Amino acid sequence: RETRETVIPVAHGDGRYFADEATLDRLEGEGQVVFRYLDNPNGSERDIAGIINARGNVLGLMPHPERVSDPALGRLGGAAIFQSLMEAA
Repeated sequence: RETRETVIPVAHGDGRYFADEATLDRLEGEGQVVFRYLDNPNGSERDIAGIINARGNVLGLMPHPERVSDPALGRLGGAAIFQSLMEAA
């Protein structure tokens, strides 16, 4: 699995991922954790920033890639997320 580091902003610290230990272990074990915080801004359990469902066709994401997806915004790191979604569809 390829790992790349991209900086994507968080709009606020209100949203954070939490679950019981069994659920966290299952998500980790089944490879459903797909994004993690490097510097966890909101206390999210196990630094989880994004997860997918078991089929891999639904993504839950706290950071805001739309805020870094256009040259007018000065950064393009978030555009890769949207591009990969379009390619997968």
